[in-house]
Amino acid sequence: MYELFHSTGLANMTWQQGAMLGVALLLLYLAIVKGFEPLLLVPIGFGALMANLPLSGLMTPPASEHEIGGLFHYLFYGVRLEIFPPLIFLGLGAMTDFGPLLSNPKTLFLGAAAQIGVFGTFLAACWMGFTPQEAASIGIIGGADGPTSIYLTMKLAPHLLGPIAVSAYSYMALVPLIQPPIMRLLTTEKERKIRMQADFIVPRSIRIIFPIAVTIVGALLVPAATSLIGLLMFGNLLRECGTTERLSNTAQNALINTVTILLGLSVGVSMDGTSFLRPQTIKILVLGCAAFALSTAGGVLLGKLMAKLPGSPVNPLIGAAGVSAVPMAARVAHNVAQESDPHNYLLMYAMGPNVAGVIGTALAAGALLALLG
Repeated sequence: MYELFHSTGLANMTWQQGAMLGVALLLLYLAIVKGFEPLLLVPIGFGALMANLPLSGLMTPPASEHEIGGLFHYLFYGVRLEIFPPLIFLGLGAMTDFGPLLSNPKTLFLGAAAQIGVFGTFLAACWMGFTPQEAASIGIIGGADGPTSIYLTMKLAPHLLGPIAVSAYSYMALVPLIQPPIMRLLTTEKERKIRMQADFIVPRSIRIIFPIAVTIVGALLVPAATSLIGLLMFGNLLRECGTTERLSNTAQNALINTVTILLGLSVGVSMDGTSFLRPQTIKILVLGCAAFALSTAGGVLLGKLMAKLPGSPVNPLIGAAGVSAVPMAARVAHNVAQESDPHNYLLMYAMGPNVAGVIGTALAAGALLALLG
């Protein structure tokens, strides 16, 4: 009985594993009960739960060529070899309508302005003692794009994957709580009442040319971002060309759902207690929140400037949607505008900078990778 007890996980559990089980249960609670990014926080939370059950051996490499390693030792190659994040982008591209951006191209600058949080936090993280590679991985949280954060972190600072992934997806889920106070602080009620005007009808030829042109330009300017930008735009081409409906449906549903499950579980399983429960994890969570807040502020401030320029009116609130949390950030901008004017419908206008933020964050990641990789 003594030997049997000491062969159980209960006898081999450390305090770090016990604490991480609490973290995993908290993530599951937030995802299931509170509805915070459930599609990814449920797999991540359950993966963390499994990873911290003693003696599970999920990530154990094979001891010799004749042995078999743990299940997630092999599944994690999808993260390590940069397979899962670009495939997520393929599905996102197939789900994304770039019409609002194409009908109002100047909103592309709002997506670019939101990247100030990425580079501002990069400098702050370097000042706090992180290496440039670690700082870049932390800064990309400001883009509010989970797959891009995972992609860049695996390239530059794979030992920080757990805390950065949790921080990125947690703050994406907290968009409705973090952004509105910043938006109200930086805008006046008069600005929040501005009504925009645009025609969202975009010719089919432009919709088809756009993903091809963006792929070419993005790959030429930032070659390191080609896999992200290329698959995002390929997915969108499947959606818009009108002759690949079956492929588009697969990318939008079966493919992205399968990869989301595998990516979330793989990230969760990497969150073992010894690597996650460190003082730097707290710093990453704080810097991630700062990055997100700074990105929101950057977009709103450029929106205020554009509101004063001649031409069609611009409501500064849509600048907050420049982060790439699609479509949640656009909904938040719409909701804050309706607090001041219940008949002001900003959702479609906010989708322009929102989808521009997806492109901007991928390009920012590529630029950081080219400089530091």
